[in-house]
Amino acid sequence: MRDPNVTFNALHKTCTLVVLLCCLHILVTVVYYVKSLDNKQSFVQNSQHNHQTFRKLEQHPGTTEVSKPDNTLVSNNTVKESELEKCPDTSPLLVGPLLIEFSNPVSLDQVRKENPVLQNGGRYKPKNCKALQKVAIIIPFRNRDEHLKYWLYYLHPILQRQQLDYGIYIINQDGEETFNRAKLLNVGYAEALKEYDYECFVFSDVDLIPMDDRNTYKCFEQPRHLSVSMDKFGFRLPYNQYFGGVSSLSKEQYLKINGFPNNYWGWGGEDDDIYNRVTAKGMSISRPNSAVGKCRMIRHERDQKNDPNPQRFDRIAHTRETMHKDGINSLSYEVVRVEKDQLFTKITVDIGKP
Repeated sequence: MRDPNVTFNALHKTCTLVVLLCCLHILVTVVYYVKSLDNKQSFVQNSQHNHQTFRKLEQHPGTTEVSKPDNTLVSNNTVKESELEKCPDTSPLLVGPLLIEFSNPVSLDQVRKENPVLQNGGRYKPKNCKALQKVAIIIPFRNRDEHLKYWLYYLHPILQRQQLDYGIYIINQDGEETFNRAKLLNVGYAEALKEYDYECFVFSDVDLIPMDDRNTYKCFEQPRHLSVSMDKFGFRLPYNQYFGGVSSLSKEQYLKINGFPNNYWGWGGEDDDIYNRVTAKGMSISRPNSAVGKCRMIRHERDQKNDPNPQRFDRIAHTRETMHKDGINSLSYEVVRVEKDQLFTKITVDIGKP
């Protein structure tokens, strides 16, 4: 017969061990929680410091930031724009990963107040150096005002920290006909060039926000896919040929593929057609890594008059045959009105119907 004292001692030791393990687990959890708070605070402080530095540099064009223990700014004489040095390939104002949330509403007045350096039409250029590229950012648009507020709220500070000479163009499709994203992008290209000698064109959906400002909205040696890892797809590329969301092409690359197709009415297909155009001309798609290329999508129901295009698969299969006659060389549209705001240039256009 087993000694009851031995059984009790074994049970007591087991219970003691379980209690110790629970205490250890709680201690580890508390340590990680405190560490996460410190990291978050450091991220906020770093963002605030870079933002303050950026504002100081904007207010003092001839100022150069000198590394000193007290992080003070040493002011040089103000210089003319033609005498400015080129901005560095990698902006020193970048902060890296960003906290992107859509829980708190934003207003256009708030965005205007927080971006006082913007010029009319959503135009900006750095004052302390000469931007490496002139970038037109083109957004196809219809009935997405709430999404646009978030896009402007997050993107304007990002683009300024990236030290770009940029302008924002909202291309609004007039009327109630079926939506045509690619044709609106062609219109944006044509209209932007009427105002400025842009060298680079970034084509962005209004519901996509980058989560890292190192994902620079500029052009590269090859056409660039910027929205690499979207939360919608579990932060993974859905397929290797995917070229939707946000992309950039230089003026030379854009003309080489004859722009984008004009005959994709409704949802889907046009980004695959553009991919086919790029590869047909011997170019390849470049991408940032999946960490830098992260972005969030503002959740929404599919828009009315933007049902899936039943002809998209047939059109994609014949891209090589149609791309030379369907594109920027066959674009036709009518400008209905142009609105200039501090935050953007909104161009409402009649692009016809299917």
